[in-house]
Amino acid sequence: MRAGDAVQLWLGALRGHRSRSLMLLLAVGIGVVAVILLTGLGEGARAFVLNEFSSLGRNTLIILPGRSETTGGMPPITGLSPRDLTAQDARAIARLPHVRRVAPQQAGQLQVNVGNRSREALALGTSSEFFAIRRLRVAQGRPLPELGFDEAEAVCVIGAGLRRELFGTGPALGEWLRAGDRRFRVIGILEPRGESFGMDFNELVIIPLANAQALFNREGLLRVFAEIRGPRFMASSRLQILATLRDRHGGDEDVTLISQGSLLGAFTDILAALTLAMSGIAAISLLVAGILIMNVTWISVSQRTAEIGLLKALGATAGQVRLLFLGEAAVLALGGALAGLLLGELLLWLARLLFQLPLYAPWWARLSALALALACALLFAWLPASRGAALAPVAALRPLAGGR
Repeated sequence: MRAGDAVQLWLGALRGHRSRSLMLLLAVGIGVVAVILLTGLGEGARAFVLNEFSSLGRNTLIILPGRSETTGGMPPITGLSPRDLTAQDARAIARLPHVRRVAPQQAGQLQVNVGNRSREALALGTSSEFFAIRRLRVAQGRPLPELGFDEAEAVCVIGAGLRRELFGTGPALGEWLRAGDRRFRVIGILEPRGESFGMDFNELVIIPLANAQALFNREGLLRVFAEIRGPRFMASSRLQILATLRDRHGGDEDVTLISQGSLLGAFTDILAALTLAMSGIAAISLLVAGILIMNVTWISVSQRTAEIGLLKALGATAGQVRLLFLGEAAVLALGGALAGLLLGELLLWLARLLFQLPLYAPWWARLSALALALACALLFAWLPASRGAALAPVAALRPLAGGR
């Protein structure tokens, strides 16, 4: 049997049972779409997290008040805090030999007003070093001035979204706004950036740390960012920071240090496992499609016994008859898989436009979906195809002879 004849037989059989063929194409296509969408979501979440942590800097340590540990119940999210972090603690960290920059943080929600325009915003009290550590750029004006942690100055830098809502099309630099019960002069406007670590920089008011502590009547710090001079100093600086704070806190190690590497490693492992789990769940739908192909192939073999007998009487071998049914299953699997792949990529593209997230299916998911669809089709079609190939010509031709 020539290859061209085999292809014509495959396509002719599929055209002869259009509704059955469309059903199988749909089953395989749905399975492939599920694989593409779920792996795309998993990889999109992973890329989003990687992008979030890349803005933090590789050599940055985050010092949180309280030590996160299990104490017999649910572990605390931010740790147990017998003693607050203070500006003096941040100053002591800044004096360590391998610490390049330190940015303490205090934050809270408050009402911001300009004339008759008012809205609630997050006010962040910090130092000028925060802009370099978090890689923040100022589109207009300048960042916070270099002040001591206990020095106050009525200036602020605001996000692009807050500037638009409070000042409209008018000028903002040099103008005054009221945050809580205090007034601040706008000296800078951040470049549009969006959210990072749950903080929307477009809706942010950044003020000096001392002003935030007075505004919120709170001396304890939310966290301290410490940028280390290089990767080789990370381990030693971590020990030095812990030792310094332990000495200052009466011998208690009551802080938690988090690095970008530890956060990134934990999230990467979790998201990689999640992506594999979701792709495994999606692959089940391809197995279901394979079982459907097997059932349809059984039906096709029983309906075409006369055709099988005629082919064998004309000299077709058992292998050629088996190839006839396996080829039909392969054409269905590849057609449905390619259609599902195109549809899945289209849906991910629409999701990227709507949600502005990096939703891309990895190359291994695309290849695996195509290979798994083809493998399932051939595997499940093999048994009924072999049964049809094993029919004797006389027995197969009996329906044409009226059962005699």
